[in-house]
Amino acid sequence: MRASLIQIAVDEGESVASRRHRAAALVREQAGADLVVLPELWTTGAFAYEEFGREAEPLEGPTYETMAKAAADAGVWLHAGSIPERASSGDGATDEGTLYNTSLVFSPSGELAAAYRKIHRFGFDKGEAVLMGAGRDLVTVRLPRTTLGLGTCYDLRFPELFRGLVDAGAEVLVLPAGWPERRRAHWTLLAQARAVENQAFVLACGTAGTHAGVPQAGHSIVVDPWGEVLAEAGPGEEVLTVDLDPAKVAATREQFPALKDRVLGLAPPTR
Repeated sequence: MRASLIQIAVDEGESVASRRHRAAALVREQAGADLVVLPELWTTGAFAYEEFGREAEPLEGPTYETMAKAAADAGVWLHAGSIPERASSGDGATDEGTLYNTSLVFSPSGELAAAYRKIHRFGFDKGEAVLMGAGRDLVTVRLPRTTLGLGTCYDLRFPELFRGLVDAGAEVLVLPAGWPERRRAHWTLLAQARAVENQAFVLACGTAGTHAGVPQAGHSIVVDPWGEVLAEAGPGEEVLTVDLDPAKVAATREQFPALKDRVLGLAPPTR
């Protein structure tokens, strides 16, 4: 299984429309890959809070349309990163007009396979935490040879989310992010921790560039179920491609069956 992580640069000098077109071209260049991943909020920049409302889209907006076509043109499964979504009536939003940090996953035919609204919002009492609503649902996506579990950026700090995804069958944990450079050490450490504790692959795709004055970490990373770093990008725009063996997840869990020894956090037995 070949995965390509597109660590796209997000800078203020480029319009959203131009970057959307450029990202689609980069996706098409990955024809031959099985899975392609883009970062979090690459249309606006994860720290460009003032842009969220101005650039928010309905779920099936211009980014959806552009990425669906790019996935079909390349014939790849595409995790198109996340967008600032403005919820509309009838789509399960708590309130019409609520903003969400929403990830989109497309099949090789360009059909929407899944949408994940970020559960843990970053910012404490400002930024995303107050501007966007919180998702509620864990989301997995079944591919022909494995199952993806979806998280986004700040979610990486909450291991219970990923444990829930593993319980739902996830073997590859995919995490788009707009992670700041000043906390890059945490990015690498947590990506490896989530891989080791869940005995799963972690594909963590970040942005390059600067968002609203906040330098981005870059350094997208692919980690195997033993915690070994299979590939890591540098700080600038880059496409990181790596070949994975999905069978390694089952082999690792059989060779070192730590997940079977779990006690806490399990559902109570039925009577």
